[in-house]
Amino acid sequence: MASSISSAAAFALIPRYQMTKLDLKERCFRVSLPRPTNVKSFPSTSTRAVMQVGTTVKKEDLLGLDIVTETELSEKGFWGLRKTKLVCTVGPACCSYEQLERLALGGMNVARLNMCHNTKDWHQDVIRKIKKLNLEKGFCVSVMMDTEGSQIHVADHGAPTSLKAEDGSIWFFTTEQFNGCRPFTVQASYEGFAEGIKEGDELVVDGGMATFEVIERIGNDLRCKCIDPGLILPRAKLSFWRDGKLVDKHDKLPTLSTKDWSDIEFGISEGVDFIAMSFVKDADVVRHLKNYLSTKNKFIKVLAKIESLESLHKLEEIVESSDGIMIARGDLGVEIPLEQIPTVQEQIINLCRKLNKPVIVASQLLESMIEYPTPTRAEIADVCEAVKQHADALMLSGESAVGCFGEKALSVLRTASIRMEREETDQVPHRELGFSAPDQIAEEICNSAARMANSLGVDAVFVYTKHGQMASLMSRNRPKPPVFAFTSEKETQMSLNLLWGVTPVLVDLSDDRDINIEKTTHLIKSKGMLKEGDVVLIVSDVMPTQGARTIYQSLQVKVIC
Repeated sequence: MASSISSAAAFALIPRYQMTKLDLKERCFRVSLPRPTNVKSFPSTSTRAVMQVGTTVKKEDLLGLDIVTETELSEKGFWGLRKTKLVCTVGPACCSYEQLERLALGGMNVARLNMCHNTKDWHQDVIRKIKKLNLEKGFCVSVMMDTEGSQIHVADHGAPTSLKAEDGSIWFFTTEQFNGCRPFTVQASYEGFAEGIKEGDELVVDGGMATFEVIERIGNDLRCKCIDPGLILPRAKLSFWRDGKLVDKHDKLPTLSTKDWSDIEFGISEGVDFIAMSFVKDADVVRHLKNYLSTKNKFIKVLAKIESLESLHKLEEIVESSDGIMIARGDLGVEIPLEQIPTVQEQIINLCRKLNKPVIVASQLLESMIEYPTPTRAEIADVCEAVKQHADALMLSGESAVGCFGEKALSVLRTASIRMEREETDQVPHRELGFSAPDQIAEEICNSAARMANSLGVDAVFVYTKHGQMASLMSRNRPKPPVFAFTSEKETQMSLNLLWGVTPVLVDLSDDRDINIEKTTHLIKSKGMLKEGDVVLIVSDVMPTQGARTIYQSLQVKVIC
């Protein structure tokens, strides 16, 4: 017998092993699987597969299903649910209670706060509004805090919005601190801003919004001529190029600055659900932050932003160490040729799926909608391609934060995602991913469950989980039916908000698997979201705290009566 479990479906394994229990009344088959030698120790390697026609119990309880999903279920049924998650950056254009509520109603799953902008008081106000919406209006919107990171950017240029740089105009970039406005003068954030820079080098603003040629270096300051006119936005990122190659200055900057650590403490105190780290160079800094959060006993997921050439060189170790990835295509496009962005994006998405980490596609998805109410056709194609690549989430940046049509932009993401998902469901066969997780038993169960869900055409997959492990493994397989993850842990519910196809549901779970199943199916049926004849596939990793621990990982199919 092989040392690891075969990739065959759990049900296919049944005829090959001796039946240890046969109860025709329940149609229950229990199979003892051989213990793998190359995985971690588990309380049990016994897996149970059940075909069970169940009855419901008349027990009233609260079902923590968010109001948007509940409405969509009632109107469209299980297969009408959107699977791609949507992240909105909150800014001055959408920070009121009413505006945030409209975004939540429009499908926002995660609200992102960019710590590059605004004050802690402003961010605190937004976080508390979101938590109030969740509590009082029945939403389930998670909060993501995005660190500023150590980067060279515009500290101030004296204007409230943007400055126009005309062709041939002469500008002075300085690290000098001053108040007010000086004509054609821009403050840079980093004291060593001009170190190693030569005459003839190019200074690029925000990846190409405007370009300058360095004509003179004066101490730590630079005198530059505009050779490609455009806009200089507040806190715009600055990069240098020489002979067509990037002049890398990030190696002298720490990934997490003093300000970042202060912001992280703020995020911990306010109970954010995700922290996205900017300009990650290697896995060590990700592990350092995760270890720090664990000492605080905080269940906060750490996402690594891929936005530099250095992060691409160490991509796999960064993905493995993190809880998820954000593909920051705007900054990444500054450091690699633009024509490589689509290929790199697809490679990162595939790696994240292989390693079972959620991935967000971010930056400039609907950039034109900052100013215009209708996206370009190319932008729609870009959005659909990200959905087709099975990214977990799509993110709006300036479109929602400062744009004039943030709610419309969110609506475009939602409708484009749903349409592309529907076409993919009809056309794409199930993709085999192989093994990657340390717990190969749980992974095999979920791989088999996804195949069964697709081949049997079940209406939904119900996952009962404490920390979200098997919900994540189910999502990784991108099954056709929607996945409902029932958990009694609030932190788990909020973290699952980022996973493709997973609807997290907060409910009081017991140690008894059968009671959990009966209670939750009864509650959903009582709301009119389950009907007689519906078929659900059930996966569980809820481990009993006492008594027998032999079937805590299980797989069932249930026909609703």
